[in-house]
Amino acid sequence: MRRALPFPVLWALLVGMWLLLVETLDPAHVVLGALVAGVAVRLLAPLLEPARVRRPLAFLELSALVLADVVRSNVAVARIVLRGGGSTRTTGFVDIPLALRSPVALAALACIVTSTPGTAWAGYDARRGVLTLHVFDLVDEAGWIRTIKGRYERLLMEVFE
Repeated sequence: MRRALPFPVLWALLVGMWLLLVETLDPAHVVLGALVAGVAVRLLAPLLEPARVRRPLAFLELSALVLADVVRSNVAVARIVLRGGGSTRTTGFVDIPLALRSPVALAALACIVTSTPGTAWAGYDARRGVLTLHVFDLVDEAGWIRTIKGRYERLLMEVFE
């Protein structure tokens, strides 16, 4: 049986947020906020499919790897920024063909890439399975492809597919 309101707590928080933003308890705004929040939680419901971790040890390995990479990237980006204007860094985009197809695994990869300083998920062509990655200091394009495919994609496939 499906609930009429998939996420009641989220719905209540959204209504509360709406009322705080409009700074009124006018009945019209309460109804409008409730309707907007209702549509939002209905649209969100299909996106929240439960993720099944198939290999917990691979998940732990991936988590440790991401944590180390985030720390390493923070240090590298801080060095570039603190070095100042004389830097000869090159920003750029890298197209990376992915074998990942699971929406949960792709979302996890998007979070990993975006939370790592110096990189950003710039786009994904689902038809071709190609991730476009923006890199703050692009020195070795092939190295980025190896990193994403060999470190993250491989483990994400073990965990989610």
